[in-house]
Amino acid sequence: MQASDWTAEHSEALREGLARGRSYSEIAQAINARFGTAYTRSATLGRSRRMGLASPDRSDEMPKAPIAALPPLHKPRQRARPELVRPRPIFERAEPIELRCVEITPRHLSLMELERGDCRYPYGGDEEGEAITFCGHPRRPGSSYCVPHFHLTSGPGTAAERAAGAVLLRLVEATDAGGRGDVSPLFAAHAPMRA
Repeated sequence: MQASDWTAEHSEALREGLARGRSYSEIAQAINARFGTAYTRSATLGRSRRMGLASPDRSDEMPKAPIAALPPLHKPRQRARPELVRPRPIFERAEPIELRCVEITPRHLSLMELERGDCRYPYGGDEEGEAITFCGHPRRPGSSYCVPHFHLTSGPGTAAERAAGAVLLRLVEATDAGGRGDVSPLFAAHAPMRA
């Protein structure tokens, strides 16, 4: 609030508060409760200085007189209860899965020992600090792996055969889902173009 908003009644209440030894914030609260104003601690301090009531040695740490039934400014906050902490799941250590293997004895070459046509199928590296080696047998044309490792990683058949299996699976699903057995739209999508 500005200095011009202080009425004679407000100034007199300020004098009374200072005479009782109250702090500036307590005086501001008492005036606000009594007159319905919104003075701050700084406003009461400034007004008392302008009135010549504040002295430089006055401290807010002076003994305080009890305040006569001031209404509470706000409700005290309720401390939030902590949510129940869910226990972390305990995972059992799983045994490593034994991978399927091909009937081939790898040469166990390091990365630096591999040559251009050698199989790049990796071995080792499962344990910390264990070196990774590579198969090293002659690789299949168009692949990074030898024939046994190529079939191990890509499954049976050629790429075209594997794609045809996926198309047949979609045909079966369409037949089962529709119940009509009409699969001509699927055949039209995969039919070769004729001129």
